[in-house]
Order: sequence, then C-alpha cells, then structure tokens
Amino acid sequence: MRIGILGGTFDPPHIGHQILAAEALEQLELDQVLWMLTPDPPHKRLQKITHLKHRQRMVELAIDCNPGFFLSTVDIDRNPPHYALDTILILKNQAPQNDYLYLLGLDSLNDLPTWHKPHDFIKLCYKIVVMLRSGEVLDASKVEATLPGIGKKLYFLKTPVIEISGTEIRARIKKGRQYHYFVPEKVYRYILKNQLYQD
Repeated sequence: MRIGILGGTFDPPHIGHQILAAEALEQLELDQVLWMLTPDPPHKRLQKITHLKHRQRMVELAIDCNPGFFLSTVDIDRNPPHYALDTILILKNQAPQNDYLYLLGLDSLNDLPTWHKPHDFIKLCYKIVVMLRSGEVLDASKVEATLPGIGKKLYFLKTPVIEISGTEIRARIKKGRQYHYFVPEKVYRYILKNQLYQD
C-alpha cells in the first residue's frame, strides 16, 4: 500500500488540511492518508496547546467525510518525545511492505536538517511530499547541500492556495471574529459546544 502521512497538532484541523490530504490522495494515487496527531510536538513546547482529547475528537470529525482518511494513534500511544523518525520506524515495523510518503510544508522542509536524525528519516520515507504555498520558493541546491540525496525523494504537490492556519483561526476565535468556514462544519460545532480557544 502507498500511505501518506499528514502530521500535525491539528489545533484545530481546518479545511486546508482536508484539501491537502485529498489532493495527496488523488495526485499520488495513495491508498490512504494517515492523520498523525502529535500530542506533544518537540518544537512547540513553549506554546499553549489544546488538550489532546479535544484535538483527537476534532480530527475524527474532520476525517469522517473521506473513506481514505484515517486517524493514526501511533504517536498518541507512545511516550514523548515524538520524533518523525520514530513514527516511521513504528509504521515500518507494523507493515514493512508499505511505502510511506511524508507530507510537509516548505517551512518544515527547510527545518528538516534540525530534525532528529534527518538522514535516517529520509531513507525510510518512500517520498517526501512538499506542499508549497503562494509565493514560496524552494532553494533546492541549499537543501541538497545540507541533506545530500534528498532531491531524489522530493515530490511537489500541486494544490489550491489555501492561506489558512491554526494560529489564525485561534486568533480569530479569541477576538470574536468570523471563522465558521475555515473549519469543517462538525469541527465548528465542536469548538462552539466546548468553548475552545476563548482565552
């Protein structure tokens, strides 16, 4: 099977996540996309993060619209730190016959040299799928110089430009601004019901 991995804190999951996952599923002819919810991301330890139970439920609500989307509990079920390398290793041990394609943004690709054992991570990935936003430009030679051989693993996903982020949504909610159509309807109702992101 060809499996896409979309990792994140999903705080909250929004329509940008849905569109990217759906485009990856179609363009890369994937069998499924795993939404890899990270309970305690190492790079966000100084940031306030919504309780895991709420984020997990919101992901469940966001993915129930597509039979190709699945929530993975690999990171939820293990102790931190939650490094991407360890996540891939666990998946590989569970199903070594599968090809795993890791989905990330350009900012994450640029940060990849600072990840835990990035060379080992790259080797384990069948492809590293990069999602470019409007105006973003990749300096391929710089990335290749830092991580030799990564160029052969890169695939650039063509997606509609969706300028939405969890940070913006949280800020809008806190300020009492409109955000209804930034998130799936069921996620919107869940946020309202549980009064999330009010402070």
